[in-house]
Formats: sequence, C-alpha cells, structure tokens
Amino acid sequence: MVTSAHEGMHRIFQERPEILTPVFSVLGIALPEKATVHAVTTDVTETRPLSRHVDTVLHVDPSDGEDFLLAVEAQERRDPKKESSWAYYIAYLEARYGLPVLLLVVCRNRATAKWAEGPFDCGTRGWTAQRTYPLVVGPDNLPVITDERTAAEKPAMAAFSALAHAHSTDIDAILDALGRALAGMDWNAASYFYQFLDITRGETPARDKWRDLVTYVNYFPGRGTVLEKAYLKGEAKGEAKGEAKGILRVLEVRDLPVSDEVRERITTCTDLDSLNDWLDRAGTVTRAEDLFDGEQCPPLS
Repeated sequence: MVTSAHEGMHRIFQERPEILTPVFSVLGIALPEKATVHAVTTDVTETRPLSRHVDTVLHVDPSDGEDFLLAVEAQERRDPKKESSWAYYIAYLEARYGLPVLLLVVCRNRATAKWAEGPFDCGTRGWTAQRTYPLVVGPDNLPVITDERTAAEKPAMAAFSALAHAHSTDIDAILDALGRALAGMDWNAASYFYQFLDITRGETPARDKWRDLVTYVNYFPGRGTVLEKAYLKGEAKGEAKGEAKGILRVLEVRDLPVSDEVRERITTCTDLDSLNDWLDRAGTVTRAEDLFDGEQCPPLS
C-alpha cells in the first residue's frame, strides 16, 4: 500500500495499470485497454556509490504494436537536477532493455507541470546532442471527475483525479462523487481506493473531508456499504486491541507466566466474543494456557 501523496502519484500505475489508457488518451496517445503491463526494476545505477532510481518503470505490451518501457516520475516542484536525470533514465533504460522509452511526469500543480514539459536540451556551441520531451499530466489536462457514474465505471482514474486535483476548488465534489461510487461497490473491489485516498491525502483538509465521508454511514446503518464496512471493521479492530491488552494486564497482575505463543494468540485474535470470554476467565484460570480451553479464535469477517 502507498505511504504518501508523492508515492501514490506514481505507484498507482503499478497497482492499477488500467489508468494508463485514459491517461494516454489525455495526452493524445492511443493505447489499447488490453495492454499487458508489469513493473521492472527502478534502479538505473551503474556505479556505486552514485545511486539513481526512477520512481516507477513499467514494461507495456500493447496488443496493437511494439513493447515499450514507461518511466513514471512524480514531481512536486521544479528541480533543475531532473533535467539531466530524466535524460539519463531514458538513455540508460533504452540501452539496458533494448526497448523504446517514454517518460511520464505526474504533477499536482500547474507551475511544476508547465516546467516539466520541457523540452530539455543537452548540447553546446549551437549543437544539441540530446533533447528530452517528457509526457506530463497534471491539473490542466487530467479530467475533474465529479460524476458518480463515471467514478463508479473508472474508480482508478477517479482516485487519481482526486490526487492530482488535491489543491483544486473541485476537490470536495470529486471526493463526494467517488465516495458515493465506492459505497455501491463490492468491498474487495473498493477497499484499495478507500485506503489509497485515506493515505495519500496527507495532513490536508482533503483528508478530513474524505474521513468525514466515511462517518456518514452512521446515518445509513445496515446497508452493507463499503464505507459502513470500513467504519465498523475499524471500530471492531480497535475494540479487539483494547480487550487483548486487558487480558494480558489481568494475567500480569496475577503473576501468571505468558508464553510467546499465548501472547501472540491473544494479540492477533479479532473475534470479540472469544476475547470477552478470555477476559472473564483471566481472573480465575491457574495457567494462561487455560484461557482457550480448546477453542479456536476465528478471524474477523
């Protein structure tokens, strides 16, 4: 799972490659939806101790043409050093893999996106030895998805739109549409996008907005929506953790030895009924092992 907005901006291409087709469409490049995509190494270091890493490198195998590599970079601000680094990435990857290379730069603000378009030249005395033309997506060319139906049909693109337009005045409408779309989806299909947006929001008003959306399930109990399940699952996990601490504390106060196996079983159990039974028994058993009395702790469903 992603750990920051920066990582989320490029890693989503690895985890949800279906967004490549609509993103390429925005850039005016045709890419069939059935293209096969897999990640390759991001290390383009030739000599230690000089370390160079591309954010993400994908091998794209389209159904209508030759394979190519796509290097994806997330860029938060203008960085003159990237002008030479990007040229190096392209040249190195082409030489190593013998495939054409495209560079996609993903930005969240217009000024950075404008700069990233380049082109960036390497040359002197009136001669250009190499010129780099990145493909750039950002707030100016990525669609603002505020329609629930569109968000439901293309949740990966909608989540990416929410990340790219994090500083836009449309962000509340984008999150509202995606929240409603996810609520009508299967939990397994929607859970990735729920977590993706929660983590990549960072400490921003947009994250508060997203978390406010999940709490609305209190007004629609029993509907089985993805947001309700997420909320209830989080509540249950928190309660289970508290019960486990209580059990261990009672055993500690009673000076009963607790083996690593017993401790692990208590702390990893998420079934509240079992944990409550164990807490009741913790005050009377003579050995920590007697808590279980042959029971099996089922996982939280």
